[in-house]
Amino acid sequence: MITEQQISTVIGSTAVGRDGKLGTVGEVYLDDETGRPEWATVRTGLFGTKEAFVPLAQADITGDELRLPYDKDKVKNAPHMDSEGHLSPTEESELYRYYGLEGGTGPTTDTTTAHTTTGTDHPGTVGHDTSRPTTDNAMTRSEEHLNVGTRSEEVGRARLRKYVVSENVTETVPVAREEVRVEREPITDANVGNALDGPAISEEEHEVTLHAERPVVEKEAVPVERVRLDTQTVTEQATVNEEVRKEQIEFDADDVNRRR
Repeated sequence: MITEQQISTVIGSTAVGRDGKLGTVGEVYLDDETGRPEWATVRTGLFGTKEAFVPLAQADITGDELRLPYDKDKVKNAPHMDSEGHLSPTEESELYRYYGLEGGTGPTTDTTTAHTTTGTDHPGTVGHDTSRPTTDNAMTRSEEHLNVGTRSEEVGRARLRKYVVSENVTETVPVAREEVRVEREPITDANVGNALDGPAISEEEHEVTLHAERPVVEKEAVPVERVRLDTQTVTEQATVNEEVRKEQIEFDADDVNRRR
């Protein structure tokens, strides 16, 4: 159970559930009648842009961690409340039913955001918000801070595709061929036997087979290289322009000391 003295420690602490970190505690809501801390808001989401209500009935603060008996999905899916610093009894009842607390630890009453102050307290100073019944002696000024991060997403795909093209290749290769030439030799003692072989006078033909080389082309598929796709990371600067809001506080007072 969280006490009133632990409120300043709870605000800004890290909320931890059964399965790990839940988020950062933003605000603590007090019971209007008892002043007891009843609820806390936990900022969840990628940049802490969502707030979920969690009951403090079974919470425990250890160091800078607020330990809660709930898992991430339970807190993330809690009913969303546009509380604006205040929870109505109807809203509280809905949250109690969601967390299975059977109406909470006591009677269901209005709850209001707790504010923490630093510096010198003035016991005699009593303040109140004009829109809400109770507050302490200070007004909280808030502003939006821009949290910029990055996420990886798919922007396109690259692929390799193989197709066939034809081209003409010209090469020169030497070819040989046989040609006929006529040789005459006189009759000698060495060849007279061959000369007298056959009839003395006759008609006859003598032929010689001629040969020539012709170019022959054969094709074969030969692997010549390997091609693959690879990626590399290139870093560049991206400018983000977003509007943020902040509250301003101005002073206004009635002239109670005016002379008459």
